[in-house]
Amino acid sequence: MSALPLGSLVPGARTDRFAGRSWWRHRSGAGQEVGARMSRAGLGGRGPWLEGLAVSADGMAEGAGPAIDLRQRKKPKSSGNKESAKEKISNTPVPQRASKSVTSGMMYALYLSAYHERKFWFSNRQELEREITFQGDSAIYYSYYKDMLKAPSFERGVYELTHNNRTVSLKTINAVQQMSLYPELIASVLYQATGSSEIIEPVYFYIGIVFGLQGIYVTALFVTSWLMSGTWLAGMLTVAWFIINRIDTTRIESSIPLRENWALPYFACQVAALTGYLKSNLNSYGERFCYLLMSASTYTFVMMWEYSHYLLFLQAVSLFLLDSFSLEPSDKVHEVYKIYIFSLFLGYLLQFENSALLVSPLLSLVASLMLAKCLQMNVKKGTFLAKIMKVINFYLVCILTVTLNIVMKMFVPHKENGHMLKFLEVKFGLNMTKNFTMNWLLCQESLQTPSQDFFLRLTQSSLLPFYILVLVICFFSVVQVIFRRFKGKSLKETVTLDDGQIGERPEIIYHVIHTILLGSLAMVIEGLKYLWTPYMCMLAAFGVCSPELWMTLFKWLRLRTIHPVLLALVLSMAVPTIIGLSLWKEFFPRLMAELTELQEFYDPDTVELMTWIKRQAPIAAVFAGSPQLMGAIKLCTGWMVTSLPLYNDDDLLKRNENIYQIYSKRSAEDIYKILTSYKANYLIVEDAICNEVGTMRGCRVKDLLDIANGHVVCEEGDKLTYSKYGRFCHEVKINYSPYMNYFTRVYWNRSYFVYRINTVISFQS
Repeated sequence: MSALPLGSLVPGARTDRFAGRSWWRHRSGAGQEVGARMSRAGLGGRGPWLEGLAVSADGMAEGAGPAIDLRQRKKPKSSGNKESAKEKISNTPVPQRASKSVTSGMMYALYLSAYHERKFWFSNRQELEREITFQGDSAIYYSYYKDMLKAPSFERGVYELTHNNRTVSLKTINAVQQMSLYPELIASVLYQATGSSEIIEPVYFYIGIVFGLQGIYVTALFVTSWLMSGTWLAGMLTVAWFIINRIDTTRIESSIPLRENWALPYFACQVAALTGYLKSNLNSYGERFCYLLMSASTYTFVMMWEYSHYLLFLQAVSLFLLDSFSLEPSDKVHEVYKIYIFSLFLGYLLQFENSALLVSPLLSLVASLMLAKCLQMNVKKGTFLAKIMKVINFYLVCILTVTLNIVMKMFVPHKENGHMLKFLEVKFGLNMTKNFTMNWLLCQESLQTPSQDFFLRLTQSSLLPFYILVLVICFFSVVQVIFRRFKGKSLKETVTLDDGQIGERPEIIYHVIHTILLGSLAMVIEGLKYLWTPYMCMLAAFGVCSPELWMTLFKWLRLRTIHPVLLALVLSMAVPTIIGLSLWKEFFPRLMAELTELQEFYDPDTVELMTWIKRQAPIAAVFAGSPQLMGAIKLCTGWMVTSLPLYNDDDLLKRNENIYQIYSKRSAEDIYKILTSYKANYLIVEDAICNEVGTMRGCRVKDLLDIANGHVVCEEGDKLTYSKYGRFCHEVKINYSPYMNYFTRVYWNRSYFVYRINTVISFQS
C-alpha cells in the first residue's frame, strides 16, 4: 500500500472537531430552552483507505469542547404550510418512466439542501459562522476552494496550490496532488466562468454542487436497480431505503467536502453503465453508450478520489471471477480492463505522475489478466493444453499479480508506507504496539467491527432481512449455474421467466460477487459500510421487484398448487408495494419532521477565538494545537499552522503526534523544544481534550499519549511507571515557573487557552 487510507473511505471516519462535547439548544416558540448533549463519534482527518480504509481517517478525536448550540428557530406563523406542501406532493403528476430516476435524484438533492438550511441556518449566518461548520479535513478542502477564488488567475491559483508553503510551517506541499483538490479546482472554475459571483455566494455554490452530485448518486442507484429488475418500482424502493438509512449510506450531512461525496456518485454511474454493458440482450447502440459512459465515469472517479483504485480493484476481482467461470464473454470483460488501464495511466499523467497508481494492486491485476489472456490465445481451443490453461488460469493470475506488484514497487519510486499493514496486524491480534497513532486508530468506532445498532437500524427499515433473502437466492442460483458450467453445459443467450434461473444473468452474477466482497470488508471495518449499504439498498430492491427471483425460488420449492409464473408476477408487484407503504407510514413523518424543525448553529467560543486571531495575531504568526482546530484556523483566518488533520503523509503524522504532546506528562522545556522546532509562535490548549472524559477506557488522547510515552503501562505483567511532571495542559494554566517562563497567556475563554511562545526566556527566582 502506498498510503494509509484511514479516513476519506473510512468510509466511517467522521471529521468532527467537536466530537462528544457539543450542545444543541432548542428554543421553542414560547421561548423555553432545552439543552441536549450532542454526541458524535468519529475518526477525523484523511488517512489511507479503507477513507474505511479512506481508512474516504479524517482527524483526531478530541472529547469535549466549546459550547456549540443548535437553537430551534421560530416556526412560520402560517399554519397551512405543511398542508400545502403535502397537497403539492399528492397533486404532482406521475412522471414518465424515463424521468422517474431523474426526478428522484432532484428531489433528494432538494431535500439535502432544505435539511442543511434548517439545521445550520446558513442564510442568516455570517461567513465566519458558516465556515466553522466545516470540520476536520473538510475545512482544509474548503479553504483551498476559497484560495482559488481569491487568486488573480486560475493558472496562478493552481501554481500556488502545487507549491504551497503558506499552510504548514517549514513545509512546501503539492496540495492538489496530496489532497486530491480537483473538485475544488473544477468548482472554482465553474463559479467564475458562469458568472455565479453576481448571483450566489461561494459557499452556496460549493455545497450546491455536492448536493447535486448526491442527486446523481441516487439516480444512478435507481437506474441500476431498474436495469436489473425491469421495473421502476425497484428504483423507487432503492431510493426510499437509501434515504431512510442515510446515516449508514452517506456522510454528506456531517462532512460535505469529503472526497467520497465527490467521487462515489461517479462510481455509481460507472456501476450502472457496467450493469447495462454486461446484459446479454443489449443492442449495439446501447452497448456503445454504456461503454462510453463507463469510460468517462471511471476516469472521473480515479481523478476525484486518491483511493478510488482500491474500490476498482474489488470490482476487477469480481469481473475476473465472472470471466473465470465463463459466465460472460471474455471480450466484454477485457474491454473493461482496458478502461481501467486507460484511466490509471491518464490519471498518472494528470495527477503529477502519481506513483501510487502505478504500484496499485488494480494495475498489477489487470496487467496479469491481459498477460494470461495472451498465453491462452496462443493455444488452440479444444486441445488438452487449452483445458489445462483454463484450470490453472486462476492461480496463474494470482501469482502474476503479486509478482508484478512487487516488481513495480522495486522499480517505481513511491512513498512506502507501512502504517496499513501495521494497523491490520494490531487489529487482528498479530502484533502489539504502543504507538500513539496506531492505538488512536484502533479506538475509532469506524475502524472497529460493526455495532449491533448498525444491524438493528437496517432491520427496523426492513432492508437487512430482504437483502439477505435476495442475496441467498441469487447466490445459490449462481452456484447452480457454475456447477452446470463445470459439467460442460453452456449458458442460454436469453433467460426467460419460465426458466427460473436468475443466476444465469451475467450482471446478476457480477453484483452478487461484488456485494459479497464489500460486505466482507464491512464486517471487519464499520467505516466501509458507506460503500456496502447503498449496494444493499439496490440489490434488495431489485430482488423483491424481480419476477425472476421469485420464480427461481418457486422452482426450488416445486410449487404446483398455483401457477408459479402468475404468482411470481403478483409478488413482484405486491411485495414492493407493501414495503413501500409500510416505509411511508413509519418513516415519512420523521423525514417531514426533520424539515419542519428549525435550528441554528451556535458556537460562540470558536467564533471568539477566530475573531481574536484575525484581529490580534501577527500575519506571520504560526499556530500549534490539535489537527482539527488547525484545520479550522487555516479556513477561518488563513494563518499558518504546524499540523493538519491529514493522515496520508508520514511527516504530518509525526507532527500530529508531537503537537499532541501538549496533553501529555512532559516538562515545559520538552514542549517548548517541540513547538519551536516547528517555528510555532502561539499555542492553543483545548479544555475539551485536556479534561476529556472518554467512553472507552484507555482511548482518550491523554491516555494514549501516556502509554506511548511509557508514563503509564496498562499491559499485564508490565510495571507501572510515572512521570515526575504533571500534565502540561493543566500545569501551564496555573501560570508558575518554569511554565510562565516559556509561555505567556494572551487570550482565553471557556474552551480555549492561547499562549504566546516566548522567544526570550527569563527565569525568575
